[in-house]
Amino acid sequence: MSKLFVMGMGPGDLGLVAPNATKALSACSDWVAYGYYLDLLGELSAGKTFHNLPLGEEIGRARLALDLAAQGKNTALISSGDIGIYAMATLVFELLDLQLQGKEKHPEWLDVDIEVIPGISAMQAGASRVGAMLGHDFCTISLSDLLTPWETIDKRLHACGAGDFVVSFYNPVSKKRDWQLNHARDVLLKYRPASTPVMIGRQLTRPEEEITFTTLGELDAKDVDMFTMVSVGNSDSKHIVNGDKHWIYTPRGYSKKL
Repeated sequence: MSKLFVMGMGPGDLGLVAPNATKALSACSDWVAYGYYLDLLGELSAGKTFHNLPLGEEIGRARLALDLAAQGKNTALISSGDIGIYAMATLVFELLDLQLQGKEKHPEWLDVDIEVIPGISAMQAGASRVGAMLGHDFCTISLSDLLTPWETIDKRLHACGAGDFVVSFYNPVSKKRDWQLNHARDVLLKYRPASTPVMIGRQLTRPEEEITFTTLGELDAKDVDMFTMVSVGNSDSKHIVNGDKHWIYTPRGYSKKL
């Protein structure tokens, strides 16, 4: 039986591709992904058949991967980071769910052996770059309202603020969305100090990586692009400096034992 590996390739550095993901990539004849991610895999891609569908064609990518696997080809459906976090895994299972409901006409998909392989997420990569930002309770929020109503996102922003969670913002801005991040900042400022540390991570773990330390009060969407992830500390998070070294950590409460 052919297999469909639904896999995350990590944030970009080949050294951070999980061993199980490397094995799966080697075992597959066909790779389905956004072309930029295929390029990042470099030497691992030798001899593979690429199926490059552009941004915005996520449904097409998931359908194609299922079709290729149903045809007997070991196939890798690839996303950056972890494929289960704001990525392609959910589409695969949504399509299978629709097939089981009789709303799709691809019974052959149900015979595909599917294995989901996790990857290191952007929020983990960013946290590692600055120290221990995710040391206590945290959440993620996507600021894209392409698939989620803005009213829902706004409600979650207030819940994040009220719960005092460290938060990592995915999809903070795009060419058509330039106001949501500043709105998110203003919501969080109702719940935590303007001095709260913020990490802006662009092209995390990739050659173009840029890390910027700022504060919640100084956070501005003009300093962020679509290749950036923004992480905001909670009210206890600390930004510490040792010479030219900067760290952000979020204490868990060990100070009571020290």
